[in-house]
Amino acid sequence: MEEKILKIKRYPDAVLRKRCVKIEKITPQELALFKDMLFTMRAFKGIGLAAPQVGKACQIIVADIGDGPIKLANPRVLKKRGEDRMAEGCLSIPNVDVTIKRSFEVLVEGLNEKGELVEVKAKGLLARVLLHEIDHLRGRLIIDHLGLLEKMRFFKTNRKTRNSLIPSLNLPKIPFY
Repeated sequence: MEEKILKIKRYPDAVLRKRCVKIEKITPQELALFKDMLFTMRAFKGIGLAAPQVGKACQIIVADIGDGPIKLANPRVLKKRGEDRMAEGCLSIPNVDVTIKRSFEVLVEGLNEKGELVEVKAKGLLARVLLHEIDHLRGRLIIDHLGLLEKMRFFKTNRKTRNSLIPSLNLPKIPFY
């Protein structure tokens, strides 16, 4: 089957805020999704992609920082160690970089494309990418790491999405001017 470029969902699309469902087993549909997500990620020059970013509310991620692709279903973090801060971007929120503190090393487990439970040890950039994509599976975005003033600045600059700030702050809905 030929790979296809999937449409990237952009913030504030509701699928980006959903908690994704677990994959029961790897079927031909999941294999096709792994393949198309990897193809899409590379086409958009990304280094990671989560299923909700292509409109699927299921727990599938792909990543490739240049050392070969990682494809995981139901990924979960088993261990974290160390910390560092780094600017991150997101294909679903173009032209926005957010400096985020994350663990420097992680141990992640998930199902590979053969349906086997595997562990992935990652450091540095790969650890960051895996944590970023796992955040997506819980409906968490890079802008959720911003402080209150930074969020207000972001939404003032991005007027189209300004009222999407309100649910993450639990405030009454008011317009920004």
